[in-house]
Amino acid sequence: MSDQRMVHSTEGSSLADILERVLDKGIIIAGDISISLVGVELLNIKVRLLIASVDKAIEMGINWWESDPKLSTKAHLLEEENRLLRERLDRLEARLEVAA
Repeated sequence: MSDQRMVHSTEGSSLADILERVLDKGIIIAGDISISLVGVELLNIKVRLLIASVDKAIEMGINWWESDPKLSTKAHLLEEENRLLRERLDRLEARLEVAA
């Protein structure tokens, strides 16, 4: 009788090793769901998922979390600065209208 063993593709690799490889290289999952009835599109959902380390994402030019006010205090400060500049601009434009 021969010795038949099942060899797994993850043999010799721990979950941490696999996760490290995925985060280092990155993985993208993309898909579209479209529901139509009699040629009329009723629903269109685009799903995009990127799994990568922060360093890899930045290397790819993805850094949206840096400008999201809910995720970054720096973004909150930029949002406040933007609000103040808009108010200042409104005051200056009002002065120009009065002077004209």
